[in-house]
Amino acid sequence: MEGKLIIFSAPSGAGKTTIVKYLLGKHPDKISFSISASTRQAREGEVDGKDYYFISKEDFLHRIAKKEFIEFEEVYSGTFYGTLRSEVHRIWAMGKQVIFDIDVEGGLHLKRKFNERALAIFVQPPSLDVLAQRLRGRGTDSEEKLHERIVKAEKELAYAERFDVILQNDDLEKACLDAEKLLLDFLNES
Repeated sequence: MEGKLIIFSAPSGAGKTTIVKYLLGKHPDKISFSISASTRQAREGEVDGKDYYFISKEDFLHRIAKKEFIEFEEVYSGTFYGTLRSEVHRIWAMGKQVIFDIDVEGGLHLKRKFNERALAIFVQPPSLDVLAQRLRGRGTDSEEKLHERIVKAEKELAYAERFDVILQNDDLEKACLDAEKLLLDFLNES
């Protein structure tokens, strides 16, 4: 059983997680969230098996060797993220389509791998300055980590044109409604 994938990618702080949560709340019968595996530490309030599968770097590398990942990236030095093959098959087995909230390179990798069965959406923030303000506003990162995220975001913004759709997020409510239309149109295609 194979289905479709809806991929939301963007630099950290662009709003992709908020948009994906909105869609999951509106269409729980149609889509299910692909939980990524990560070697990073859980942030306060995050739950293993719900937000991420938090695994050790050793376990992650072992799973890479066993080809258990559809895609994976070393997103920040020493910190890996990836999509387990078993996670995608679990969702398809429920008769739902897979929705991703994933970094830019991972999103492009999935699009290349699944082609027409995947819709790759790039969430475009209003500007790099707004993005930096959103990241600072979270209060979850050190100044050094913030700088690393902003430098990475600059590079990621250059990839936008490689996605099927660029979704502007100047107004979150409008971005959510636009994302919902994109999702439903894609799911209704045969």
